[in-house]
Amino acid sequence: MSSDIKDIYPGVEQSLVKKLQENIETVIRSNNQSIKWLLTAFFAGGHVLLEDVPGTGKTTLAKALAGSIDATFKRIQFTPDLLPSDILGVSIFDQQNHTFKFRPGPIFTQVLLADEINRASPRTQSALLEAMAEAQVSIEGERYPMDELFFVIATQNPVEFHGTYPLPEAQMDRFAMSFKLGYVSKEDEVLIMDAQRFSHPLASLTACLSLDDIRKVRQAAGNVRISDELKRYIVDLVVATRGAPGIAMGASPRAGITLMKCAQALALIEGQDFVTPDHIQGLAVPTIAHRLVLDSGSQYSGTQSAQTVMDILAETPVPA
Repeated sequence: MSSDIKDIYPGVEQSLVKKLQENIETVIRSNNQSIKWLLTAFFAGGHVLLEDVPGTGKTTLAKALAGSIDATFKRIQFTPDLLPSDILGVSIFDQQNHTFKFRPGPIFTQVLLADEINRASPRTQSALLEAMAEAQVSIEGERYPMDELFFVIATQNPVEFHGTYPLPEAQMDRFAMSFKLGYVSKEDEVLIMDAQRFSHPLASLTACLSLDDIRKVRQAAGNVRISDELKRYIVDLVVATRGAPGIAMGASPRAGITLMKCAQALALIEGQDFVTPDHIQGLAVPTIAHRLVLDSGSQYSGTQSAQTVMDILAETPVPA
């Protein structure tokens, strides 16, 4: 990481991003790429979907980020019997005042962990749609705004697992990025076992950034320069998914906006004051692939949407 972020972005201390990253790394070992992508989406103002088999550290990564910033954190364990009101809240009748009083649900927080989101029914999953897309929820005709920091980290098990419901296309499009953590090496797995012999590293984790720090970094990310040529390059990539072989539904304009913002955030994290084609190419798969809907023929043949995005990257001319 470059040491001159402070000089590039007046008022934003170089140590902020590095401090947060290092704090998370005290809990999550040898998964620097996943940490960088999580912070990219976080500083870009998007939401993240972590998909992998149980036990790979999805929930731990989410808790590590929440514990590293001075923000309110709530967790919702999604189950088949979870109802939308369990997420959004309910109105309770006050017998003394003879009025209904709204009791906010766990969605009213700054960092929300939606654990195993695809174990709940589609009706319950959709309770997050408005909050993620419009930073508000509508309940019984009233609108309730979300906190400006509102950030959803959702985890899900592979759809082949028992008791899972695939997320609808509209829900997937609300996630800025989706990626897998994967397994660590044998050596790192031994280190993880040693670190948890007596207690979990999360137990000793403390916040290292304030909300003002987060606002500064997010504002700096939005000010990172991106040329018109690279904006057109992003649009070319997104538009190409709509006519790609085997794709029933391509990426929406939201995908292009998200890719641009994430590229700006990644440039900031890496200490650069402008976006390069490498930033866009490195983020194309985690920001676009999960939004694509394969046609029935491609689904049965085992085609992966990530491969489609990589093929488009290889075929699309890169701005000089």
